[in-house]
Amino acid sequence: MSTRTSALDSLVFGVDVQSGDVRGQAPSYAVVTVDGDEMDRDVVSRRKLRRRIQSEEPAIVATDNTYELAEDKGALVAFLRELPSGTKLVQVTGDERPEPLSRVAARHGVPYGKPPMKEAEAAARLAARNVGYEVSAFTDTTEVKVARGRSTGGGGGWSEDRFTRRIHGSVKKAAREVESELEAAGLAFERDVTEKYGGFSQALFEVEATPDEIPVSARRSGDVRVEIERERRDGIEYRPLATRRDHVVVGIDPGTTTAVALLDLDGSTLDVYSTRTADTAEVIEWIIEHGRPVVVAADVEPMPETVEKIRRSFDAGGWIPERDLPVDEKLHRTREEPYDNDHERDALAAALFAFDDHVDQFERIAARTPPRLDRGEVIARVVGGDSVEAVVDDLTDDDDGDEESTDHDPRELTAEEKKIKRLKARIDRLEGHIDDLEETVDRKDDRVEELESELSAARREERKEARERREVTRLERENERLKRELAEAETANEELDAKLERLKELWKLDHSNFADVAAEEQDLVPVKPVEQFTTDAIEAADEAYGIAAGDVVYLRDASGAGRSTARLLADMEPRVVLRDGGLSEQADRVLFDDEIPVGPADDVAIREVDELAIAKESDVEVVINDWKRRAEERRRERKAEELDRLISEHRARDTDD
Repeated sequence: MSTRTSALDSLVFGVDVQSGDVRGQAPSYAVVTVDGDEMDRDVVSRRKLRRRIQSEEPAIVATDNTYELAEDKGALVAFLRELPSGTKLVQVTGDERPEPLSRVAARHGVPYGKPPMKEAEAAARLAARNVGYEVSAFTDTTEVKVARGRSTGGGGGWSEDRFTRRIHGSVKKAAREVESELEAAGLAFERDVTEKYGGFSQALFEVEATPDEIPVSARRSGDVRVEIERERRDGIEYRPLATRRDHVVVGIDPGTTTAVALLDLDGSTLDVYSTRTADTAEVIEWIIEHGRPVVVAADVEPMPETVEKIRRSFDAGGWIPERDLPVDEKLHRTREEPYDNDHERDALAAALFAFDDHVDQFERIAARTPPRLDRGEVIARVVGGDSVEAVVDDLTDDDDGDEESTDHDPRELTAEEKKIKRLKARIDRLEGHIDDLEETVDRKDDRVEELESELSAARREERKEARERREVTRLERENERLKRELAEAETANEELDAKLERLKELWKLDHSNFADVAAEEQDLVPVKPVEQFTTDAIEAADEAYGIAAGDVVYLRDASGAGRSTARLLADMEPRVVLRDGGLSEQADRVLFDDEIPVGPADDVAIREVDELAIAKESDVEVVINDWKRRAEERRRERKAEELDRLISEHRARDTDD
C-alpha cells in the first residue's frame, strides 16, 4: 500500500550538476521543469539558475544531493535564504544519510538514467510525487526590522537636531504602520523598540509566521528601511514531504460498538478507538489514516465476519486465539494499558495477544534486515508469505545494470566555435566572481545586522532577567507573609482546641446524666464504640479517638465481618470486644486464636452521651472471666476432637493392614 498522497500539480525544478564542480569555477546545471503534464529541459549556469528560481518561483527545487547547489553548510543556508518564500528545497534521496538516486527511483517506478539530465528528471518526478525531504534552515518565526535608512551624522542644510529628530520620527511612524498591519492580519508577535531623540532608532517585531504570510514587504526609502528575515535554526533540518504511516498490529472487537486498537511493531499502544455509529468502511478509513496493518486480530474463535472483511481489505495476516479469551486474562494483559470501555479493552487484548505470538518472528526478521531498509515493510511482506531473503533482494535491487550505453563521439569544433566557448567560459567565471564578491558583501552586511540583533537580544534578555528577579523577590516576601499567617492560625487553632476540651469537661459536670460519674470514678473504664464490624468503621473510629492496646471496644453491629477485618481489629490488641449481634465463624476464629476476649454487650451497663461512653470495670471483668471459662472449655473440646480424630485414623490404618 502506498504511503504517498497524490502528485503535486505545481511547478517543480529538478536540478543536477551538468559540468564543473560547485567548489570550483562556474559549474553548469541540468534543469528539468515539470508543470503538470508539461516538461522542459535546459542547461544553465549557477547565476541563471538562481535568476530562474527567483522569477518563476517553483513550488519545489529538487535534487539528489543539496551540496551540489552549495559547497558547504554556510553556503547552503545562504542559498535557502535566497529562495522565494513559497519555494521548498527538496532532497529526494533521503535526509542526512541519503540513498542512491537509482534505488529511490526504482522503488517508486520513476525512469532513471546516468546522464545529469536524466537524474534531474528523476529528481523532479520524485518530488512531484511527494517523495523526499524538505531541507530547512529557518523556523516559522520571522523578524521584521524597521530602522534608520540613513546616518544621522549630517543633514546638509538642516540643523543636526532637526535632522536626527526627523529620521527617528519617520522610523517611529513606520513602526506603528507595521504594527497595525500585523494586528489587522491577526498575527502573533512581540515588539521591541529602541527609543531615541524624537522617536525610534529601531523597532524589532518577532512574528509567528513565515514571510509570505506577513502583509509587510521589505523596502528602503528615504529615512526608513524595512528588512524581513526568518529566524535561523541551530542546524539544517530534513522534514519528509509526505507523512509516513508505520506498520501496525490491529485488534478489533466488532458489534453494536466497534472498537479498534493499534500497536507498533515493538508492542507499544499507539491508539485506541471505539464508535457506535461508524460502519465498516469508516473503520477501515480510520485504520488507513493511522497505520498499515501487518496483523489483524480478534479475541474470539472463529474470526468474526466483520474482522475478516477488514483483514482482507489490507491483505494482512490474521490472528485468533485457540479459544475465546477469558475476561480475567484480558484484564490481566491490559492492566497497564489505557482504555475507556470493555470494547476497547477487548480490542486491545486481541492486539496484545497477537503481538505476543508474533514478537519472536518480528525480532528474527528485524535481525536479518539491513539497516538501510524499512523493517516494517520487510515484516509485512514476510508475514504475508514471502521469505526474508526474497524481500531483501527485491528491496535492494537498484536496476542499474540494464542501462544501454548512449555515448557518441563528439565532432571537432571550429576555431570560431572554440573562441566563442572560451569567451563564454570567461564570462561565466567573471559572473561567478562577481556573484562571490556580492555574496561576500552581503555576508558582511548580514554579520553587522546579526551583531546588532544579538546586542538587542542581549538587552532584552537583561531586562527580562531584571523583571524575573523583581518578581522572585516579591514572591519570596509574599511567601514569608503567608508563613507568618499560617503560624498564627496554627497557634490560634491550638488555643481553640484547648478551650474546647475545657468546655467539654464543664459540660459533663453540668449535666445530670453524668452526675454520678465522680462518685463511681474508681470503678469506671472508657469504652471505644465502633458502628459496624467493617474495615472502614474500625479505621474511622481509630482516626476519631484512637484504638490502642488494652482498650475496651464496643461493636454496635458485629455481623458480617470476614477474616481480614477481624485481623485488623486483632492487630490493635484490645482488652475485650463487646458485641451486639453474632460474629461470623471466620471472625470468631481469628479473635479466638489471638486470645481476644469477646462477650455480649448486654452483660455490661454502657452509658453513652454523643461519642463518649463508659462502663463499670467490674462488669468488664465479669465478661472477660466468662470468656476465659468458655475458651478453656473450647480448647478442651478441640483437644478431644483432635484425639478422637487421631484414634480413628490409627484404627483405620490397623484395619487396612
